[in-house]
Amino acid sequence: MMLEYSSYTFQSPSVTLEKGAYRMRAPRSTRPGSSLSQSLMSAKQSPSRSQNRRLAILIAVLAFASLTCFFFAYHLFTTRFAPYAQPNPHPADALPKVNPLAPDTKYLSYFPHSGLHNQRIALENALVLAQQLNRTLLVPFLRLGKPIRYVSFEKLRRFLVLGSKTGLEHCPLVPPRVPTPDECSGYDEWTFIPWDQLVNLHAIGEKIGVKMIQWDGSSVVHYMKKFHINLFEADILTLQDSGPYDFRFLDTLDDVSPTRDKYLYSIYIPALVQAPERLVQIGTLFGSSRLKLRQGVSKSVRRDVRSGMSFMNPDLSHVADTIYEALGAVYIGAHLRVGDGQFKQRSADNARTIWWKLVHLVCGLDLEETLALEQQLSPFEEDLDLPLIQPDVPSLRVPHPPLPPLPHTFKPKIRCRAPLHTSPPLQRLNAPLYIATDSPNPAADPLFSIYLQTFPCIFFLSDFTSRLTPLDGLINPYDQVPLKGFLIPVLDAMVLARAREVVITDGSTFGAFVKDVLWRRHWGFEIVQRG
Repeated sequence: MMLEYSSYTFQSPSVTLEKGAYRMRAPRSTRPGSSLSQSLMSAKQSPSRSQNRRLAILIAVLAFASLTCFFFAYHLFTTRFAPYAQPNPHPADALPKVNPLAPDTKYLSYFPHSGLHNQRIALENALVLAQQLNRTLLVPFLRLGKPIRYVSFEKLRRFLVLGSKTGLEHCPLVPPRVPTPDECSGYDEWTFIPWDQLVNLHAIGEKIGVKMIQWDGSSVVHYMKKFHINLFEADILTLQDSGPYDFRFLDTLDDVSPTRDKYLYSIYIPALVQAPERLVQIGTLFGSSRLKLRQGVSKSVRRDVRSGMSFMNPDLSHVADTIYEALGAVYIGAHLRVGDGQFKQRSADNARTIWWKLVHLVCGLDLEETLALEQQLSPFEEDLDLPLIQPDVPSLRVPHPPLPPLPHTFKPKIRCRAPLHTSPPLQRLNAPLYIATDSPNPAADPLFSIYLQTFPCIFFLSDFTSRLTPLDGLINPYDQVPLKGFLIPVLDAMVLARAREVVITDGSTFGAFVKDVLWRRHWGFEIVQRG
């Protein structure tokens, strides 16, 4: 009897006896695609999947090895000069610690540019504005050396964000005998220092009631996250300038700009105080007349700020004192800017005007004596007209007590360049004269020929190289760049400010700062406010 199981599907292999042989037979299945041929195909695909898995693992290993090699090579590249590194003479200065800021604190920022004194004027304006607006000021670093010129708001922002030395830490380690890498070209042409290395910002802030945060010029939104402060676009009010004289700031609502004013738009400080945004972001703040202040309180704040900007660096002060003593502690001074722009174009006229002020107004020769001496020493044969000497009205508005008269004899501790005058009318010209100038070699510059013939005891900063050696060891911990060359203009100003009388180049921010602030602070006089 044969048994029929047609209605049942086996779930396990069956054994069938066929001509004395055993044959395994897979059970029939009701699922589609479960035939024996499909099983064989799956068996053939198993080795392929295994090969793909091995290939994926191999690719991952190679990618990891490549990345490891890249970072190792980058490390070797950036530290290839490490064996030549010298120990830092000064520890790196950390950013000033700030107390936790209140959640409702408001801020003010601006973009610095141009030379040292243009940056100083912008900082002075920013401090006054921060006080008037009751905002915490983000203080950028002072850039020394090759300046960033003024450009429009967005371009200046990009220059500041990209103008750091991050990623170039290997540049100061390149030994002299090794060619300078391309990325290190111009590395030593500029450097950053905090402002409080030159002036006492803490004292200024305490006096006018302004809090400050050191700012590195990067994106303000990103930078403030270091202090756990989140700023969004809605939190920022931007005064975006397209030219250097777009905005000026007035402290009185009924003040109006005269038609001759060079600024295009007036921003009223009382209205800006009401701005709800947490950050007021301004482009340039350079310009002595950018803040037009009429209120007595505002002028008092500006006076305190400008007076507090006197240079206070102990290293520079020590060197300036030694030069002061070498000059005999009694000398006259002049500033002659001849090297760039309008000052180069007007160098001959400015040199003549300053010479006349020194001989006639400071040393006291009368008009006839001064004119006769000029005609005697001048290389020109034609008769010369008297120069037009304009009165300095802002200085006249702030008179100071008379200075003691110059002595009849002088005792400098450094040898004079020429024999002293013996003629009684000219003996007053034996006073030591210190000249601060941007001329690279004033002793050989034709502009200074008449000075060298007039003043036998004439000196320049280059005459005191041996007294400058204490500055040789000043290295900026920020980028390991020597600071001496960048600080020479500051030292020049400090020596000039110690003179008994000072004559300056009109229109120069350097000269105006010396005459209005440094010189008056040295003698204990009230400073001059311009603008």
